[in-house]
Amino acid sequence: MTDELYGQLKAYEGRAAATAGVGKDLVNEPMIRHWCEAMGDTGPAYTGPDAIAPPTMLQAWTMGGLSGHTDRTAAQDELFALLDGAGYTSVVATDCEQEYLRPLRPGDRITFDAVIESVSELKTTKLGTGHFVTTRTDVRANGELAGTHRFRILKYAPAARRKSGPTALSRRPRPVINRDNAGFWDGVAEHRLLIQRCGECAALRLPWLPGCNACGSPEWDTVEAGGAGTVYSYVVMHHPPFPAFDPPYAVGLIELAEGVRMVTNVVGVPYDKVRIGMPVQLEFLWVDEELELPVFRGPDGGAG
Repeated sequence: MTDELYGQLKAYEGRAAATAGVGKDLVNEPMIRHWCEAMGDTGPAYTGPDAIAPPTMLQAWTMGGLSGHTDRTAAQDELFALLDGAGYTSVVATDCEQEYLRPLRPGDRITFDAVIESVSELKTTKLGTGHFVTTRTDVRANGELAGTHRFRILKYAPAARRKSGPTALSRRPRPVINRDNAGFWDGVAEHRLLIQRCGECAALRLPWLPGCNACGSPEWDTVEAGGAGTVYSYVVMHHPPFPAFDPPYAVGLIELAEGVRMVTNVVGVPYDKVRIGMPVQLEFLWVDEELELPVFRGPDGGAG
C-alpha cells in the first residue's frame, strides 16, 4: 500500500457518513419484546408501563432495513471504492463499542448522525491484509443525545489459503452447538430425537429455541420423537459441488408424526424418486468418523 493511497484514505476521516438520519420507527414495545425473546433477556425493566428499551438495542433503531436509508452521504461509498480498487475487496465486521447516556422509551423519535471516525494503517490478520474502518454514530432521542455507537470493519485482501488434505476436505461442516441447542445434540448422541415442549402452553417446537414461539414462555421440557414422518417438501441439490457431499441428493422438510418439521437428508431412495407425502423413518447416520446426524429413510424403491 503506497503512502499516496493511504493519504487518500485518511482524508475521509471526519467526513459525514450519514446526516440528519431518522429512525424508521419510534421506539416501540413489539420490537423490544422480539429483541428480548431473541436474546433470552428477561430483565424486568423492559416490560410494564414504565418499560425502557434494552441499551444494547441502540443500533437497532437506526438500521435502514432492506430498503435502506436516504440520508447516507457518498463519502463511505467513495472510501470503499478506493479500498476495492486497491484490492481490498472483502469485508468483515470486527467489533462495536456502545456508550449509553440515557434510556430509550417507547414513543421516542430517533435521529442520528454518522461520521467516518478513523481508517487504520495497513494491518495483517489471519484473514488477510487490509484496513480497519471505524464509523461513529451519535443517536438522539427526541433531539437529546442518548448514546454513541462505534462500528468497526476490516476491508481486506484475503490471504492465500493453504491446501487442505483430502480428509479435511471431505468432512461435513460442523453444527454450531450452543446453550440453546446443546440438549438436542446430546439426544442425537444417544440416538434420540428430542423435541422441545413449552412448559406453559405445551406447544412443541423444532428446531430448539430459547423461548416458546407461541406464548413466549422460557420454560420447557422435552419429548422424544417416535421416528415416523412424511416428506412435507423437498429440493434436489445439484450445485454448488462440495467434497463433503455427493450431488445430486435430496434435502427434505420432514413433518414428524408429532406435528413439528425439520430439515434433513432423505436417504435410501434415489433422489428422483422422492415425493411429497412419502412416508419416511428416522435413523442416525455417521457422515464421517466424528459426526452422526439424524436423517430420514424412505421406503425401498421410493414412491414410484
